[in-house]
Amino acid sequence: MSSISIIGVGNMAGALAERALAGGNAVEIIGRDPAKAKELAASLGGATVGTVGAVPAGDIVVLAVPYTGAKAVVSEYGDALQGKVIIDLTNPVSPDVQSFVTPDESSGAQEIAKDAPADAYVVKAFNTLFSNVLAAGSTEGRPLDVFIAGDDAKAKARVSAFIESLGLRPRDTGQLAMARALENVALMQLGLVAHSVKHTNFSLGVGILS
Repeated sequence: MSSISIIGVGNMAGALAERALAGGNAVEIIGRDPAKAKELAASLGGATVGTVGAVPAGDIVVLAVPYTGAKAVVSEYGDALQGKVIIDLTNPVSPDVQSFVTPDESSGAQEIAKDAPADAYVVKAFNTLFSNVLAAGSTEGRPLDVFIAGDDAKAKARVSAFIESLGLRPRDTGQLAMARALENVALMQLGLVAHSVKHTNFSLGVGILS
């Protein structure tokens, strides 16, 4: 199993940490508000609490904060992230939920990778799952698909193994540049919530025809 440091104390952090612990992974919670980090860790049972700015204990570091916060975290931690696999689950959506705040032809994951140490490995994952759906782990009895993108094959393999430990299915979409497509999927999901589905109790996945 994996050793995971989750930076963030929101709904996605909680849902991911709970599934990670259930899957036998070691989980560290890191938050700028130490009281909230301790509260989340205590509610989960089995998670430890890390120190902001210190080297994360986990081999895999999950950025479970908004996109702008994720970039700031990576810049702040700097060399403390050397050798780490960094999971980016953010979506750099504009305030009007119509476009992105990232440059054209780029993605949130690629922009985060620019701020990461050269020997850290950014993998896009979990950005197309709502926290309530991630907590449930399945839809209509089928495990959730987790789309991933990254440039390093070994890093993607480690993330895929972590995803499988959660009882979910990793779906490799290719290089990190594919993160732009995954972020567009998330934007489409927000459009569905606003205009047709009207709730977040759904997921998108791959059905293989026999």
